[in-house]
Amino acid sequence: MSRRVVRQSKFRHVFGQAAKADQAYEDIRVSKVTWDSSFCAVNPKFLAIIVEAGGGGAFIVLPLAKTGRVDKNYPLVTGHTAPVLDIDWCPHNDNVIASASDDTTIMVWQIPDYTPVRNITEPIITLEGHSKRVGILSWHPTARNVLLSAGGDNVIIIWNVGTGEVLLSLDEVHPDVIHSVCWNSNGSLLATTCKDKTLRIIDPRKGQVVAERFAAHEGMRPMRAVFTRQGHIFTTGFTRMSQRELGLWDPNNFEEPVALQEMDTSNGVLLPFYDPDSSIVYLCGKGDSSIRYFEITDEPPFVHYLNTFSSKEPQRGMGFMPKRGLDVSKCEIARFYKLHERKCEPIIMTVPRKSDLFQDDLYPDTPGPEPALEADEWLSGQDAEPVLISLRDGYVPPKHRELRVTKRNVLDVRPPTGPRRSQSASDASLSQHTLETLLEEIKALRERVQAQEQRITALENMLCELVDGTD
Repeated sequence: MSRRVVRQSKFRHVFGQAAKADQAYEDIRVSKVTWDSSFCAVNPKFLAIIVEAGGGGAFIVLPLAKTGRVDKNYPLVTGHTAPVLDIDWCPHNDNVIASASDDTTIMVWQIPDYTPVRNITEPIITLEGHSKRVGILSWHPTARNVLLSAGGDNVIIIWNVGTGEVLLSLDEVHPDVIHSVCWNSNGSLLATTCKDKTLRIIDPRKGQVVAERFAAHEGMRPMRAVFTRQGHIFTTGFTRMSQRELGLWDPNNFEEPVALQEMDTSNGVLLPFYDPDSSIVYLCGKGDSSIRYFEITDEPPFVHYLNTFSSKEPQRGMGFMPKRGLDVSKCEIARFYKLHERKCEPIIMTVPRKSDLFQDDLYPDTPGPEPALEADEWLSGQDAEPVLISLRDGYVPPKHRELRVTKRNVLDVRPPTGPRRSQSASDASLSQHTLETLLEEIKALRERVQAQEQRITALENMLCELVDGTD
């Protein structure tokens, strides 16, 4: 009589649990735009959600601690003239977020640590280069200020946000609409899926397709792809009979899949969220009310089903917290922010452990907020793995860091058109002194404005408490 051997895995008993009602974010008018992005982005400081807005596109940014009912007059981030389609936090600065819109532009925003009094309307920089809607954004995992965007014009543009310049433009690789783009761990390769049913591995600096596979999933519905820790590609798509399907592929041998599994019949595109530290992939379908999760290993069948978190309400979108934002004291290995029609609900994935001590096996060193390369170094051909940090003592987000944009002046590269006027040393020192004085005055004014804004916010909060008290 054969005995069934149970596969050994520390993640076999991972379970999901919705946060208590007072930990949710209520009264948020989540965007109703028809677009297959997650509509939500989160980091250890802030939660950002694309919302309904009249006369353009907007998203709301809330400090993580600001749970409960959100005031209907809470300031929004507004600036786009058409709906916002995607948002993404910078992995190297928790106060910087990029937004992409139907208005063909990308805007990069600096979010203050204090609650602003009025809508944030001025981005640090606006990036213009696409001719149609921009629906996909992704920051480079290791290089500072490098941002990728993909638009309805079938073009991928890689920007240096620090200067506002286009570093690379891949405009002849995709013949049709791009459905997803994903960097590998060191940002040397891209995995893209396209409406032409082809999965491509691209070297962006050479502008070359390194490998490609036609009809990784045979259905016509959109496909998604992410790199795994082992360098494989994990994909979600549809069969010819419109059944949802997941696949695992080796880019060095695209002929046969490493694994291919049919799942269920549903219209919702499965959004994969991959955690390289645990090699678990979480699948969240738009319109589904569940999160399925699988462990990817080197043993057959390679993609192992772990469990399903189910709830009653369907999800409109989903945010995925980076590893450094998790509570290691509770053995939390993932946290999602599930969007409902009018609220956002945290869902916590936990490995049950009896000990309160730090669990080394659950929390290997993970990518931190420091970039490994500058934009110019990456463009010149250098690659570097992410700079890792330990979560043993928990993670404390660094204080507000300002993103400085230095646009290169076109006039600097033009030759002078006439004789240069000589300037005496005394004039030069005088102008230097005047400049320093002006800069000091500007700094003092900025500090005064910030102090006044914080004071106004405090007074507004006191007024709200008084009004609530009288009610």
